[in-house]
Amino acid sequence: MRPDSTPLIPPTAHPALEEALQFKLRRRVSTAGHLGELLPLAMRIGLLQHALRPRLRQPQLLLFVGDHGIAVDLNPPQHLSTTSMVHDVLENRVPLPLFAHQQGLSVSVVDAGLATPLPIGPGVISRKIAHGTRNSRLTAAMSLDQVNSAIRAGMEIAQALPGNVLGCAAIGVGARESAALVIARVTGRPLHDLVYAGPKMRREELEHTLAVLQTALNRHGTIEDPVQALATFGGFEMAMMVGAMLKAAEQRHLILVDGLPACAALLIATHIAGPVIDYCLFCRSTDHHGLDTALAGFESTALLALGLESLDGTGITLSWPLVRAAAALLTEVVDTVEPLPPSDEPEQTTPSADIDQDCIRTP
Repeated sequence: MRPDSTPLIPPTAHPALEEALQFKLRRRVSTAGHLGELLPLAMRIGLLQHALRPRLRQPQLLLFVGDHGIAVDLNPPQHLSTTSMVHDVLENRVPLPLFAHQQGLSVSVVDAGLATPLPIGPGVISRKIAHGTRNSRLTAAMSLDQVNSAIRAGMEIAQALPGNVLGCAAIGVGARESAALVIARVTGRPLHDLVYAGPKMRREELEHTLAVLQTALNRHGTIEDPVQALATFGGFEMAMMVGAMLKAAEQRHLILVDGLPACAALLIATHIAGPVIDYCLFCRSTDHHGLDTALAGFESTALLALGLESLDGTGITLSWPLVRAAAALLTEVVDTVEPLPPSDEPEQTTPSADIDQDCIRTP
């Protein structure tokens, strides 16, 4: 999925820093024993922050919400609405906000395109572009102007947030199916692989969903450009996530990605600035098989797979302690020496006492 585009965001690769981080982590292993997947996770965090002692501050979880015109053809359950799911979060009727509070994550709901008004209050960010998208089975879901406005809004939201950790997830009836359309068009992956939820999915539901989505794909058969594909098939919440991810990566912030819509947003973001993927870690809140397909496209897996079937974003709240623990390996464990980044001088490649460099800067 990752294109060879000219990066607008610096890659995290830094051989000298990587060698210094490896030396530091080997010291941890020598005293604590092998630490498994925490080691590469700690390495990723150190590289993306460009630091030997990375510090993760004030993590923010943004739930981008919007309605989708194509949902009317998907026959969702009568009791299911995007607005009701949003109020479940705001009124603590689902585990997500409770888990977030326990783990020190701040949660905000971003109204990108709800069909109904969402009262302004604590934990709500209103940046509505329109009252839901159009039905992509009949016409383009959004205009390019709307997509650009949403991307800019996402960048502004991320710019204004405190801290250096951003969690991105989406809530919306039809959001997952719209994301499948975006990913299928941009990557060429079969719709079935992205729509099929698993053995519990009823055959009739699968066949109906595929028929609706295939009609949408066929109607817009000439669309190839990734941003145009987002406008044609996606949602306002996806476009805002694109902007938020780009701005977060530009600031060298860690990005936690959860759910198929967030994966679709990341896919588009990588076509704008390829190295944004270097700043991302994946979480999951469902066992949906389509998410497996999306993650395989990024050549990655989720940090934790707990068999959840919950709102996207729940996986971020449960993965955060693991991420924080990995960073602590580099930051909190007491060490008598700090490694210097190796140079071309052999005598300078060994660790030096009394060195405590929080940040390694490229000359």
